[in-house]
Amino acid sequence: MKTLIRAGLISLCALALAPTAQAAWPDKPIRLIVPAAPGGTTDITARLLSEKIGAELGTTVIVENRAGAAGIIGTQALLQSAPDGYTIGFGNIGPNGINYSLYKKLPYKHTDFSPITLVISVPNVLVVNSKSPYKTVKDLVDAIKNDPKGNYSFASSGTGQSPHMSAEMFAQRTGLTLTHIPFKGMGPAVAALLGGQVTFAIDNLPSSIEFIRSGQFRALAVTGAERSAQLPDVPTMAEAGIKDMVVTAWFGFVAPAGTPPELVNKIQQATKKVLAMPDIQKRFATMGGVPGGNTPAEFGAFMDKERESWRKIVEAAKLQME
Repeated sequence: MKTLIRAGLISLCALALAPTAQAAWPDKPIRLIVPAAPGGTTDITARLLSEKIGAELGTTVIVENRAGAAGIIGTQALLQSAPDGYTIGFGNIGPNGINYSLYKKLPYKHTDFSPITLVISVPNVLVVNSKSPYKTVKDLVDAIKNDPKGNYSFASSGTGQSPHMSAEMFAQRTGLTLTHIPFKGMGPAVAALLGGQVTFAIDNLPSSIEFIRSGQFRALAVTGAERSAQLPDVPTMAEAGIKDMVVTAWFGFVAPAGTPPELVNKIQQATKKVLAMPDIQKRFATMGGVPGGNTPAEFGAFMDKERESWRKIVEAAKLQME
């Protein structure tokens, strides 16, 4: 009889404590894995939002840069984390879109992750060092075509990332042969262009816009369907004579598969609230970005469409990585 009473008391205690334990989340910092080096759009946006999202959730969000291998290293780090809501990743068009068709073998599948929400979408921009002689896209294309030695190269944040694939698309549309110089993030790639080590880059607008404004970079064209409000004098690729080249880079939060839906929803709701704040909206506008905030289901459907869209582009380009 005493045994039965003791067992009953234990069960009642467990039931009483379960909601409390769940409600206690988060009771420690949340780690946000950024699969890129400091300085690029992924890192800039993550650091802009981390403190505010942490405040909404009642904790601290710690940004952890895990750069390399076209976002694969950081994505693997997320995959190896417990699905407990204490580790999320800042997914983007590269590791969570392009890589699935670009690489023969990936150490992860799209089903290994739970979508949380889209955070920001941005156009890309073709930039050259302002000390270069190229004033228009035509200037750049003509110079490359007329150089028999092929001394022209472009920088990217890594193989398979949006800047790389945008430049590959540019090469397809113009019939150019170019040398790709990949870096571990757009921060180092921007530094290389500033140092004159490469000819151009097709960068996500936020990580280059300050250098455009300061006069260190010259913007030749944007990859949006329309001109950027932040660069109204810069033509679209179509206006610059490059047809069928619209690229929008995107970034959003993902969690390891198996993360409890209630925690995913809490992070999504906190992010949505932060993205609606006037100072964040203003900051995104200056970056040339459009804020997200959609539901996990909507973001998942969006990523499904992106994977299929980029599969067609990769196959047309006949690109394949080991």
